[in-house]
Amino acid sequence: MVSDIEEHTRARQASETQTLVAVSAAHLVSHFYILVLPVLMPLLKERLNVGYFELGLALTVFSVVSGLTQAPMGFLVDRVGARLVLIAGLCLGGLAYMALGFTGSYAALLTVAFLAGLANCVYHPANYAILADAITESRMGRAFSIHTFAGFLGGAIAPFILLGIAKLHGLDAALFFAGLVGLAIAVVLVAMPAPASRRTRGAAPRSAKGAITHVLTPAILSLTGFFTLIALSNSAMISFSVVALIASQDVTLVAANAALTAFLAGSAFGVLAGGSLADKTRRHGDVAAVGFGLTALITLLVTTLTLPAAVLVVAFGLGGFLSGAIMPSRDMLVRKAAPPGAAGSAFGIVSTGFNIGGIIGPMLFGWLMDHGSPRGVFAAACAFMAATALFGFMEERRVQRGKAAIAGS
Repeated sequence: MVSDIEEHTRARQASETQTLVAVSAAHLVSHFYILVLPVLMPLLKERLNVGYFELGLALTVFSVVSGLTQAPMGFLVDRVGARLVLIAGLCLGGLAYMALGFTGSYAALLTVAFLAGLANCVYHPANYAILADAITESRMGRAFSIHTFAGFLGGAIAPFILLGIAKLHGLDAALFFAGLVGLAIAVVLVAMPAPASRRTRGAAPRSAKGAITHVLTPAILSLTGFFTLIALSNSAMISFSVVALIASQDVTLVAANAALTAFLAGSAFGVLAGGSLADKTRRHGDVAAVGFGLTALITLLVTTLTLPAAVLVVAFGLGGFLSGAIMPSRDMLVRKAAPPGAAGSAFGIVSTGFNIGGIIGPMLFGWLMDHGSPRGVFAAACAFMAATALFGFMEERRVQRGKAAIAGS
């Protein structure tokens, strides 16, 4: 006969799994939505009869709005609840893309980019706040890894699905389907019982000034810089590695794209492996330091040597795996640094580092390419990775000193 304790444990685990699946599905949608406009850009260009500059401006609007609103959205998450904000974001993004399918003007595209960027700012603070509050401590690292992997999956399937639907049924059908995806996940979240909190934590201050002071700690601000460094190195490896490899390593377009694919696939599998690692250690800063330190060494080889195509593919795959493996530990660092009751605002603030890096990185690496320095792209990426590794090492030392001070008091 199953005891009451065993029955309670099974019910709790089932509830946590249900929450993890729903939140991970929302993260999949967020990455899917990030690629809707870029993937459909050629069709939108033909439909709207505009140039690539105008289309690029729409993508800039998306990124700027998302970056500026992510931190304020984190405070809203802590005040009104992550689940409600997440549902609203899914609905807003879904309706925005559906509306684009019924309009045919450039002004409508800019409006949709604005609304989709506003919806995109919801996911990180809301998702991480839900997971941080609903998942048992011993499973937190794996939960973060599955959540991150779902985002990778959303980005991977977006081109095939959207272009496939557009080819069979047209641009409007692809946009309508994209909108339905977000609305469907929102319906699931509405129908799903609210997850029970697994821990008792202090409430965040209610006043706006108190909330900001509460969460803008030195640890959170430094982690924002940490996320910026990660975004800068990722921008080099993901957005510019293909052109930089062709110019510096004398490889074909196929070989360069194979290396990028290996990096992306390695990152996805590394995330899954890193979840178990994050649950088995409390030294998450050291995990980040080792992972990025080794990735920096691999990138240094690409910077200084001319390597065969097969070696490049293996090197990029290994670098991707190592950089992906630290992501759950990265998220655990933020969770540990978040003040009581402020997980949403903490993740919202540090995630703006991704937007900062996403704005600076393309301009920096594009400038290096324009000035005939493709190896400089990898050298800069290596420097950013080394700085990230140093930060992880220093962050772990800071955490250990804090524990020692508490123990000695």
